[in-house]
Amino acid sequence: MLEKTFYKKLLQHSFDFPVTVNYWDGSSETYGSGEPEVAITFKKAIPIKQLSSNASLALGEAYMAGDLEVTSNTTDTPLQKLLTAAYTNADSFMRNSRYIHLIPKQSHSEKASKKDIQSHYDLGNDFYQLWLDKTMTYSCAYFEKPTDDLETAQINKVHHILRKLNPQPNRTLLDIGCGWGTLMLTAAKEYHLKVVGITLSQEQYDFVQQRINDEGLSDVASVQLVDYRELKHAPFDYITSVGMFEHVGEENLGAYFQDIADYLTDDGVALLHGITRQQGGARNAWINKYIFPGGYVPGLVENTQHIINAGLQIADMEPLRRHYQKTLEIWTANFNAQKDVILPKAGPEFVRMWDLYLQACASSFESGNIDVIQYLVSKGPSARDLPMTREYMYD
Repeated sequence: MLEKTFYKKLLQHSFDFPVTVNYWDGSSETYGSGEPEVAITFKKAIPIKQLSSNASLALGEAYMAGDLEVTSNTTDTPLQKLLTAAYTNADSFMRNSRYIHLIPKQSHSEKASKKDIQSHYDLGNDFYQLWLDKTMTYSCAYFEKPTDDLETAQINKVHHILRKLNPQPNRTLLDIGCGWGTLMLTAAKEYHLKVVGITLSQEQYDFVQQRINDEGLSDVASVQLVDYRELKHAPFDYITSVGMFEHVGEENLGAYFQDIADYLTDDGVALLHGITRQQGGARNAWINKYIFPGGYVPGLVENTQHIINAGLQIADMEPLRRHYQKTLEIWTANFNAQKDVILPKAGPEFVRMWDLYLQACASSFESGNIDVIQYLVSKGPSARDLPMTREYMYD
């Protein structure tokens, strides 16, 4: 009885549409008026102590284990619908201060950062190839037109980033956290830049090195398996860093932006693209434990202050929240279309974990809980050597 009272208190004000909750003893209760749109089924009770300590972590683990199911007759992504409401409602378990607790301090030493990156990105190129597009781009796409497919939108994003730099031929570019190399190699081939990419993922390093060899780009492109803090190289005219600063850790953000400044020439320009909370920095215990160990999403004001402290100035800033929501929705559909391939290799818990991760992230962007922002920064006076208006970005 006590458990059900707690569950009712936890769930009844968390959603802005009717939800049916099926309890472990066979009883059901509907919260909200009207025809239920989503059903939550608890196959077993989650201990109150776990829920009250960190509801997000406890419910995430229950979903992974199959002890909690979320179904709907009206949408293929019931988790996204449910969590969007939970992120939006002030009294939900995702936002109410009664359920927010401190999580353990994280380590972001070079050793820890390498382990964190490899735990996610070294799951295997074959895994990511199943549900990413052909460019192997694992970051927010840019949908110039509503009809753009994912591959087109990812190529759009690469050009949108590079155009913002106003790059001049034969100059140098550093790509920090180069992923599978599409941005850096596009910069070499189409913008005639001399590029260096760095990553901590062995899988990504091998993939990019093979692409450089296959495409005959070794004279203008190189990749290094190195921590961004340990790079030994002459200053670069341009720097790009996509989906990177949310991995460096709160305690290292200032040093990260300072490294950007140190790696730039005196008139250099950098485009930093990453997940940012407009409401202030935050962590998620479940994502930190199972998906991105060491992850920290910095706040907008926090990033801006670090940029200023590093002697950089902001030339342009663009939020792309809705683009990342759409990207994640496509990834979710692609991932679920490959479940029959992934399931025999990885098991049901892994599949449920990734399905939850992708839908939860989509809901977080949809609700405005997090954003993704491109910061165009310059060393010295803002946009000193850039065109006077934004027209050049879309030429």
